[in-house]
Amino acid sequence: MTVGEPLFPVGPDEAADNRIGRVLVIACGALAREIVALRDSNGLDHVDLTCLPAQLHNTPDKIPDAVRRAIRLNQDAYSRILIGYGDCGTGGLLDKVLEETGAERIEGAHCYAFFTGLEAFSQLEDDQLGTFYLTDFLARHFQTMVIEPLGLDWHPHLRDLYFAHYTRVLYLAQTENSELEEAAHQAAARLDLPLEIRRTGYGLLAPFLSEAPSA
Repeated sequence: MTVGEPLFPVGPDEAADNRIGRVLVIACGALAREIVALRDSNGLDHVDLTCLPAQLHNTPDKIPDAVRRAIRLNQDAYSRILIGYGDCGTGGLLDKVLEETGAERIEGAHCYAFFTGLEAFSQLEDDQLGTFYLTDFLARHFQTMVIEPLGLDWHPHLRDLYFAHYTRVLYLAQTENSELEEAAHQAAARLDLPLEIRRTGYGLLAPFLSEAPSA
């Protein structure tokens, strides 16, 4: 499977015009588990999913073009396309892609905001600056998404440089999972920061998908 292909495509025996009414979600790979869980638990059989690499967050300037390519690849096969990204550091450029294509994205600057809810996230930011956020995905992939890209295995002294102004790690937990909680504790220890845990569930992601009726 190549990037941009649906993970849940309509079967080859179904004619293209039978896909009218289907919805495609183009999402960050960091949201794949959550979207699949919501799709299956809510019986959203008309919703298909394609994911772009989570590593794009390390180069957010590349996200808009990647999303545009995925939209163009699939737009003739779907009556509606939803984008499972916040702005995610694109400086409004992702929204320009959506204006061009008619696709719609979830509200919020990033997944931390739409997991907590927008007002709740603003309050978190006001209450304590210098928070490093984890989600289930980041707790699970802390080594490959944080430690390795920052080169902290090879240059551990850089930790104190990168995280000098951070005051805590806040794990926004989508699920109750003791293994992920332990991973979050280990991640906080790697950064030498205290850990707090807040259970958000799927936040705004649940209504975003559930309000995507088959057209």
